[in-house]
Amino acid sequence: LSHSHGTLNECINFAALMGWRHIVLAGVDLYDRRYFWLGPEQTLFRDTTVHEPHRTAGIVASIRTWRETFERQGIHLYTYNPRSLLTQALPASACGGLVAPNGSVRLERATTLVDWHGGVEHYMTSFTYQGNATNIGWIVPLPAVPDKIEEGGAWSLQRLFRETHPQPFFLQAAPASTFAADAEILQQVQVEALDITVLRGSGQAILDWAGKNGFAIDVETRSHLIVYAKGSPIFMAAKYNTARAQARKQLRGDGAPVLITMKTAHPWIPFEVLGVGTQQVQADLYLITDKPVNTSEWRAVAGVSGVGTTVNGAPGFTLDYQEQMNPSLFHDLSTDRNMGWVRPDGWLTYLSLDSPSRKVTYDMSVSPMGVVKVAQFGTAPMAIIDGANRAANLPTAPMGTPQAALILVVALGLVAFVLRRRRAGI
Repeated sequence: LSHSHGTLNECINFAALMGWRHIVLAGVDLYDRRYFWLGPEQTLFRDTTVHEPHRTAGIVASIRTWRETFERQGIHLYTYNPRSLLTQALPASACGGLVAPNGSVRLERATTLVDWHGGVEHYMTSFTYQGNATNIGWIVPLPAVPDKIEEGGAWSLQRLFRETHPQPFFLQAAPASTFAADAEILQQVQVEALDITVLRGSGQAILDWAGKNGFAIDVETRSHLIVYAKGSPIFMAAKYNTARAQARKQLRGDGAPVLITMKTAHPWIPFEVLGVGTQQVQADLYLITDKPVNTSEWRAVAGVSGVGTTVNGAPGFTLDYQEQMNPSLFHDLSTDRNMGWVRPDGWLTYLSLDSPSRKVTYDMSVSPMGVVKVAQFGTAPMAIIDGANRAANLPTAPMGTPQAALILVVALGLVAFVLRRRRAGI
């Protein structure tokens, strides 16, 4: 066994000699001087603080050399913690997603984080790099004109996956268009290697702009954009700048997390667009809200958890996890890049979608009661809630309210109702 810097090199060498092809380094963070056998602020005798990079952080350079050598032999090194200094040399493995050494996100499914608080929506998703394909991009409907578009958190989407999937980790080896007024360009920004343009216009105007700016638009996408524009004229177009992507050493499959901040009356998430050009839609949605999210009004009113239930009108769209923000998760999210808006008292809800694309014909919102609602795509974003006929803001019981207490409250309510009718002479 070779020895250099510390026992980590010996461990990697041993794993390679044992014939392992995927080696994940867990607990090698290097960004501070803490040790698992000491208290959180306790230092070794030669250190005066724990808030400096580890004394062995110089190992990153040799690990980069080991990685290059090992990959020629079919051996792949990863670091488990996406915050580890080893991400300067290794991809970070996070139970289904990867962060490349250049900081790019790699996710196997469409993954979105939406936070809504006080009329402000933070919408973060990742756009995947397509290599040398220069005429492929994304055109995404938006419910409002963004206040800000910026880089999303570098590790937040992976950290959320780990929080909501606490199982052990395993690695597996054009028709002609009619005339339309020009689209109005509202904003143009760069996020990493992405060129992003926010547009306002009719569906045909957006299509005309996309055609003039090198976007490949097929017949199916054309028809969907036309319908979406009936609900909201605001769109975001994103396309990789190939030269900047190559300068960042991005590979095919790398992604850039984009954070959009908007003022909206209710949170809104487009889902139907995920079904364009695919047979099966698989997506992960994380919500951070002021109160628990549920799948029905009666559950919300009664304080009954919606975990394990399916969203009404959306086969395959299930609420899989829900907990109030814990200190560890709050720390990891709020200290990520541009993620200071995360609140320590929010509720985290994880919903997963796995459904044939022909059944994903809707977009979604969340009512003031915390109930997930879906409506046919093309519905005006805020109308999913504001256009509902039923009451949308009844009082809700705290999550986990005992059934006996609920029965007592209902009984008292019925008694009060009967007494009022008698006094009124009805």
